[in-house]
Amino acid sequence: MTDVLPPLARRTLLGGAGVLGAGLGAGLLTAGATPTDRRPGETLADPFTLGVASGEPSPDGFVLWTRLAPDPYAEDGRGGMPERDVPVQWEVAHDPAFRRVVRRGTEVASARLGHSVHVEVAGLHPGHEYWYRFRVPGRTTHVSPVGTTRTAPDPRSWGTPLTAAFASCAQYEHGWFTAYRRLAEEQPDVVVFLGDYIYEYAPNDYVVGEGNVRDHAGLETTTLAGYRQRHAQYKADPDLQAAHAVAPWIVTWDDHEVENNYADLVAEEQEPYPTREQFAARRAAAYQAYYENMPLRRSTMPKGPDMQLFRRLGWGRLATFHVLDTRQHRSDQPNGDTFPTAGPERDDPNRTLLGARQRDWLLEGLGSSQATWDVIAQQVMFHEHDYVPGVDRGFNPDSWDGYTADCQRLLDGFAERGVENPVVLTGDVHKTYAADLTRDPTDPAARPVGVELVCTSITSGGDGTDGYGADQLKDNPDLKLADDRRGYGIARFERDAMRAEFRTLQRVSQPGAPVDTRASFVVEAGDPGLREA
Repeated sequence: MTDVLPPLARRTLLGGAGVLGAGLGAGLLTAGATPTDRRPGETLADPFTLGVASGEPSPDGFVLWTRLAPDPYAEDGRGGMPERDVPVQWEVAHDPAFRRVVRRGTEVASARLGHSVHVEVAGLHPGHEYWYRFRVPGRTTHVSPVGTTRTAPDPRSWGTPLTAAFASCAQYEHGWFTAYRRLAEEQPDVVVFLGDYIYEYAPNDYVVGEGNVRDHAGLETTTLAGYRQRHAQYKADPDLQAAHAVAPWIVTWDDHEVENNYADLVAEEQEPYPTREQFAARRAAAYQAYYENMPLRRSTMPKGPDMQLFRRLGWGRLATFHVLDTRQHRSDQPNGDTFPTAGPERDDPNRTLLGARQRDWLLEGLGSSQATWDVIAQQVMFHEHDYVPGVDRGFNPDSWDGYTADCQRLLDGFAERGVENPVVLTGDVHKTYAADLTRDPTDPAARPVGVELVCTSITSGGDGTDGYGADQLKDNPDLKLADDRRGYGIARFERDAMRAEFRTLQRVSQPGAPVDTRASFVVEAGDPGLREA
């Protein structure tokens, strides 16, 4: 079927919520036989307990995702599915009622890939909104929730202003995923997720405050079955499903998708991994489960313990997303990963966070970019950040401050390659920060060459506190904001300016908290530097 029909107008918030609610209801049909006991001709119990997602928007398409799991908490990681492939039908339409279907087909949910489905849809109109759903036919036909997604603008056009939500760090045990729900209510054009989508810990291994509010299922994740179960537990959360169903996602990982603070094939602790091969087996399992559970293209499918994740996505002439991987290619952290750290080891020019191939790819892409805004989506703090109050200095060795030569190469590259409007999006630290980026942060007269927006966590760290960060603002002159509440960020890109707003919640220890705007900044195109809005 040819996609020749005009698009619908942009949905209203109320209309979008209605569509989402209808879709969720459509997916929760009466269960049939238990899939492991099913006979020929019988149907699965509701297989769409993990919702739907889309991602990797391009001018003519996107990736659609779902994973069949009638029993998402199954310890064997199979989600209650039989050990065989299952055909899944999919549809894309111009309207939420699917009266104007523009693409449809059948994709195999492979048992080898955890019964995940990755549909690479192409041939659509640029800059348009679409609705999608999945279906498993049988004696009882099961229909998935309905998701909304969109294509990127034509590369030659500016398109409309781009609203990008960015988020990171969702520790299931530390709180309710209300921030995901509030993010969905923003109706962004795209969601950029910056890492720590899951946490690997066993129940109550990572406790905050007076205790965690809910528990991880299973043991610490070290096997493919364990990582599949953990992803399924997170994906079963209705607030996370709402955020996935509302817009296409651009994703990257950090450490907890595998193990805390791992560096390439160096585990956090040498015990219980006395050999690199043993840790590589764990990383291979984690990477496979990550691919299975994210709306990624087949080109990113892992090969053993390796996965091609750094990539570039365009959004017309307005923005280019340069998506980085600061885990898989890095040198081991300096000084034994002791926090805080200082000293010459972190300044070693041979130390790298990106690896030479990724760094060259990034600098070449920045230099040749024709977009107004170059958005670098990555994981760990980029600006120099002194954590020790007073005259002493101390830095986070797991961030770019542990790899200062690599950081300086990028800062110099911004200036030398004429990158006018770089915006670095960061997660990891469970705090909200906003900072100017200068080539010499010790020089108070240095002009910014870009900005960094650090989103806080969805839940990691618990509720947080007010009144945080006075010493850090004093000791880090390029820093414009420091806050300890949970939430996410919103960046609205236009031709002449970018407006950043940081949303925070008072609590995540109880569900349903309202969201407030903690701070707003504006960056004028061609004049890097944060200005309070």
